[in-house]
Amino acid sequence: MVGGGQLARMTHQAAIPLGARFRVLAASPSESAAQVVGDVVLGSEDDLADLRRFAQGCDVVTFDHEQVPTALLEALEADGVAVRPSPQALVHAQDKGVMRARLAEIGVPCPRNRIVADPADVAAFAAEVGGWPVVLKTTRGGYDGKGVWIVRGEQEAAVPFAAGVPVLAEEKVDFTRELAACVVRSPHGQAVAYPVVESIQVDGVCREVIAPAPNLAEELAVRAQRIALSIAGELGVTGHLAVELFETVDGRILVNELAMRPHNSGHWSIDGAITSQFENHLRAVLDLPLGDPRARAPWTVMVNVLGGDYPDMYRPYLHVMARDPGVKVHMYGKDVKPGRKVGHVTVCGDDLDEVRERARHAADYLRGDITE
Repeated sequence: MVGGGQLARMTHQAAIPLGARFRVLAASPSESAAQVVGDVVLGSEDDLADLRRFAQGCDVVTFDHEQVPTALLEALEADGVAVRPSPQALVHAQDKGVMRARLAEIGVPCPRNRIVADPADVAAFAAEVGGWPVVLKTTRGGYDGKGVWIVRGEQEAAVPFAAGVPVLAEEKVDFTRELAACVVRSPHGQAVAYPVVESIQVDGVCREVIAPAPNLAEELAVRAQRIALSIAGELGVTGHLAVELFETVDGRILVNELAMRPHNSGHWSIDGAITSQFENHLRAVLDLPLGDPRARAPWTVMVNVLGGDYPDMYRPYLHVMARDPGVKVHMYGKDVKPGRKVGHVTVCGDDLDEVRERARHAADYLRGDITE
């Protein structure tokens, strides 16, 4: 797996019972996955020689992020390496401009958008969609809220162009909440869909996921799953695809972003689904039959643990486990920094309010926001 972050760490955990040997390309031995994976190649995903050295002897190469340059993946394919998802599919998660153009071609509902040339062009776009504010995104390189701006005038619109990459302008959608539809597709076309979840974002970072999304009309849930399955098929995705969605105030579903890898909105599935997103991603890229994606309990809530002002989480970790043995704690082996994702907690149960309170309490205690 290219990338040594927490997604690779959790994918390795899923590989063990499958009997799949797992290698990771990591930038340093301290990266999350490199701490626990036995076969680690140190190198950069931006260096073709490192990628080739890593891929030697691998049956298939997959990813825990979208930042590997497309041209390098095409070079690996030309070498005969099985790259899944393929660079032809992955580019739609790497480049937001390419994604929007392709989704428009296949009739997927999206916010109104277009590539803009400069701040004056942004102002013209704002007039086209009914005025300010509008959302600006760098087409490449954005992640966890980075590379995204909400701008309220032409002067504010100058900042995104400093990155030196094309800028995508989108209408600011009037939405009630954010959803995610996660699907997995194998090379021979088998596909499964997980329950649609609600994703709660704070400052562009996922804070909490509720599975399934509460009070979501069945018709909208099915529509969201069908949209995700259609995108996976049309783009030829192999592996896990997360489709981030807006539920609008007028009852529509619009596609916001795509991620072609295990995704934060699917972490709940480790403890809450019959087959986790990580196991199904591995099954797909290895072309094995896919597992059952159904939930194990009526409700599952996952809350991210973000670093606070207290670097030592060991004592809070013990307290959370002792206070509520039903809480599942997942720590990533990262140094604690304010606002950094260092782990997550998951709680399953029959009563949503209770499950949510327990998960939030555990995450808040680990962060240091509460002490009792």
